[in-house]
Parts: sequence; structure tokens; C-alpha cells
Amino acid sequence: MTTHFQSVPSGAQLTLLGGPLLAAATVGTWLAWLSWNTGYRTDPETGAVSGPYAVWQVAGCVLTLAVIAAAGGWWLSPWLVAPVMAVAFTVPWAVQAASSDDSGLWGVGAMLVLVGTAAGSGVVSLGTRLLRLRLTGA
Repeated sequence: MTTHFQSVPSGAQLTLLGGPLLAAATVGTWLAWLSWNTGYRTDPETGAVSGPYAVWQVAGCVLTLAVIAAAGGWWLSPWLVAPVMAVAFTVPWAVQAASSDDSGLWGVGAMLVLVGTAAGSGVVSLGTRLLRLRLTGA
């Protein structure tokens, strides 16, 4: 009996492996950039309140998510990348927001995070997929 080993995984194998890896990388991004800073800051001179995240945290998070979406778009379908990343990022964000929000507005924020993450990861992964098709013809 001969065993055949493929050097390149098939589309179904990539999806089975890539989906969970994509979700893990997305949750890891949220953990690394945003999970640890939950306090608001008041400027003593102006009284302006900011937070809970600093601009550099959000920028780093967005850039990391863009890299993950680009890698996902190269190897996986954008139709998989966008929903997986959107849900994988929104769930931990919403859990943390719900636990610290007394106003109930965390639900509105969660919807905005979901739609924004889906749109951003969808555009980046689709652009990467189109680039791959142009470069490789496959």
C-alpha cells in the first residue's frame, strides 16, 4: 500500500487548519494590545477624559490585524477571513466591555467593532487575494 504525501495542503486542509489559527491569532492580538488597559485618564490641565486605550495601542492593534488579514487573504478565502476575524476580535472585546460598563452602551460598541473588523479584514484579505491572483495566476 502506497501512501501519498502532499507538500502543499489542499483548500479544505487549509480551511480546517487556517480558520482556528486565524481566530487564535486574532484573539492573541486583542490580548496583546488591548486587554490589559481598561482605565480612563483625566488630563489635570484640561479635565479632558481619554481612554481606555492609548492611540499607539489601537494603531498597533490595527496594524497587527491588517497583517493577519493579509496573511489570511493570501492562504484562505476572504469569505472565511472576514467573519472569523470579526467574531474572534469582537467576542473578547465585548466580554471585557460588558463587565465594566454600567450604561449598556457596550452593545453598541460591540456592533461597531464587529462591523469595523469585518469590513477592514474583508478589504485587506480581498486585496491580498487579488494581488496573489495577479502575481501567481492561481
